[in-house]
Amino acid sequence: MASSTWSLHDAKNRFSAVVDAALRGEPQWVTRRGKRVGVVLSAEMFERLKQLEQVAAPSFNSVLLDMPQDDQPFERLPLRQRDVEF
Repeated sequence: MASSTWSLHDAKNRFSAVVDAALRGEPQWVTRRGKRVGVVLSAEMFERLKQLEQVAAPSFNSVLLDMPQDDQPFERLPLRQRDVEF
Protein backbone atom coordinates (compact mmCIF):
# COMPACT_ATOMS: atom_id res chain seq x y z
CA MET A 1 0.00 0.00 0.00
CA ALA A 2 1.70 3.15 -1.23
CA SER A 3 1.06 6.48 0.37
CA SER A 4 1.72 9.99 -0.86
CA THR A 5 2.54 13.22 0.89
CA TRP A 6 0.92 16.52 -0.03
CA SER A 7 1.54 20.01 1.24
CA LEU A 8 -1.62 21.55 2.66
CA HIS A 9 -1.73 24.03 -0.22
CA ASP A 10 -1.44 21.28 -2.86
CA ALA A 11 -3.95 19.04 -1.05
CA LYS A 12 -6.50 21.87 -1.05
CA ASN A 13 -5.93 22.59 -4.73
CA ARG A 14 -6.04 18.93 -5.77
CA PHE A 15 -8.51 17.57 -3.21
CA SER A 16 -10.22 15.30 -5.75
CA ALA A 17 -6.90 13.60 -6.53
CA VAL A 18 -6.20 13.21 -2.80
CA VAL A 19 -9.61 11.59 -2.22
CA ASP A 20 -9.32 9.38 -5.32
CA ALA A 21 -5.97 8.03 -4.10
CA ALA A 22 -7.42 7.41 -0.63
CA LEU A 23 -10.31 5.51 -2.21
CA ARG A 24 -7.76 3.28 -3.95
CA GLY A 25 -6.49 2.33 -0.48
CA GLU A 26 -3.50 4.65 -0.43
CA PRO A 27 -3.36 6.86 2.70
CA GLN A 28 -2.56 10.45 1.76
CA TRP A 29 -0.43 12.41 4.22
CA VAL A 30 -0.90 16.17 4.48
CA THR A 31 1.93 18.40 5.69
CA ARG A 32 2.11 21.96 6.96
CA ARG A 33 5.52 23.63 6.96
CA GLY A 34 7.09 20.24 6.26
CA LYS A 35 5.53 18.43 9.24
CA ARG A 36 2.83 15.76 8.95
CA VAL A 37 -0.41 17.16 10.34
CA GLY A 38 -3.10 14.92 8.89
CA VAL A 39 -3.95 11.95 6.75
CA VAL A 40 -6.81 11.29 4.34
CA LEU A 41 -8.21 7.74 4.39
CA SER A 42 -11.12 6.08 2.68
CA ALA A 43 -14.24 5.77 4.83
CA GLU A 44 -13.88 1.97 4.62
CA MET A 45 -10.34 2.04 6.01
CA PHE A 46 -11.36 4.47 8.75
CA GLU A 47 -14.23 2.17 9.83
CA ARG A 48 -11.85 -0.82 9.86
CA LEU A 49 -9.43 1.08 12.09
CA LYS A 50 -12.25 2.05 14.46
CA GLN A 51 -13.33 -1.60 14.70
CA LEU A 52 -9.75 -2.73 15.41
CA GLU A 53 -9.47 -0.12 18.14
CA GLN A 54 -12.68 -1.37 19.78
CA VAL A 55 -11.54 -5.00 19.60
CA ALA A 56 -8.19 -4.11 21.18
CA ALA A 57 -9.77 -2.15 24.05
CA PRO A 58 -10.18 -4.17 27.26
CA SER A 59 -13.69 -4.76 28.53
CA PHE A 60 -14.81 -3.16 31.76
CA ASN A 61 -15.05 -6.62 33.35
CA SER A 62 -11.46 -7.48 32.46
CA VAL A 63 -10.24 -4.17 33.90
CA LEU A 64 -12.03 -4.89 37.17
CA LEU A 65 -10.75 -8.46 37.31
CA ASP A 66 -7.17 -7.31 36.66
CA MET A 67 -7.18 -5.01 39.69
CA PRO A 68 -5.11 -6.21 42.66
CA GLN A 69 -7.23 -8.13 45.17
CA ASP A 70 -4.96 -7.54 48.17
CA ASP A 71 -3.65 -4.49 50.01
CA GLN A 72 -0.47 -4.30 47.97
CA PRO A 73 0.27 -0.99 46.20
CA PHE A 74 -0.30 -0.81 42.46
CA GLU A 75 0.77 1.57 39.75
CA ARG A 76 -1.77 4.20 38.74
CA LEU A 77 -1.88 5.53 35.23
CA PRO A 78 -1.08 9.25 34.99
CA LEU A 79 -4.40 10.53 33.63
CA ARG A 80 -5.62 14.09 33.47
CA GLN A 81 -9.11 14.56 34.80
CA ARG A 82 -11.55 16.07 32.36
CA ASP A 83 -13.09 19.46 33.01
CA VAL A 84 -16.69 19.23 34.19
CA GLU A 85 -19.10 22.11 34.40
CA PHE A 86 -21.91 22.04 36.94
